[in-house]
Amino acid sequence: MSAQWQNKLATGVLWLAGFLIIGILAAFLGYMLYKGLPVLSFDFIFGKPSDITAGGGVGPQFFNTFYILGLSMLFSVPLAVGAGIYLAEYAGNNRITDLVRLSTESLATVPSIVLGLFGMIIFVNILGLGFSIIGGSLALMLLNLPVLVRVTEESLRTVPQYYREASLALGATKWQTIWKVVLPNALPGIVTGITLTAGRAIGETAILIFTAGTTVSRHMMDPDLLAAGETLAVHMWYVMGVGLVPDRVEIANGIGALLILSVLVMNLLFTLPVEILRRRRGAANH
Repeated sequence: MSAQWQNKLATGVLWLAGFLIIGILAAFLGYMLYKGLPVLSFDFIFGKPSDITAGGGVGPQFFNTFYILGLSMLFSVPLAVGAGIYLAEYAGNNRITDLVRLSTESLATVPSIVLGLFGMIIFVNILGLGFSIIGGSLALMLLNLPVLVRVTEESLRTVPQYYREASLALGATKWQTIWKVVLPNALPGIVTGITLTAGRAIGETAILIFTAGTTVSRHMMDPDLLAAGETLAVHMWYVMGVGLVPDRVEIANGIGALLILSVLVMNLLFTLPVEILRRRRGAANH
């Protein structure tokens, strides 16, 4: 077989693999939306849940999902970005930094149920927070941190070195160079990492079962940090595992569709502004 035919064959195989992955994803999303979209309504999304009778909603769980997600990202993003900046810009390549990177990568592979048990011991029992929104947010922070640290460090390292050299040659300090030059150019990669981490956190169950609990506050949308914090994913697990409501399958389908739509909307809200900013910066540079 000639090299030209080998190239065509390899290209065809790669195209086939790409279409296969897209097809599997489209079939999964299409099936979930086909089953779940008819369930979605204003009363379902913003209504109160029911433990026994049919027709309950997921309003408190919907609020808790994004409340806990927002708090966990508020805690983890500044720490992760700061750690990533230190590792990429200040720390040298030595045994200590290699150990830190290895520890971060190892922490990213820890099963979420282990982090949930750790969070229950520390936040629920030792600190006395109980099954609460703040406990779930802090435990979810442990899941977000290692991934965000590595993504931030790698995004900063992709910025060409001559950007830094040019900034320093013009008289800027190291921090001014990082803040004004390096971070803006690394922002798309950092935002992509934040988006992927947030999407993973929205569907997390094991950590939140052990720290935020499987119940909700008596109030519809309770901002109390010590209130119980059942989320959409946890509620889906609960109604299908131990729930007594007769329409639990419909509730699970509706939650699945709602989670998919929430992740899609969140991705658009995160990525579109960054893409517009990147194109404007590219046009300005040209």
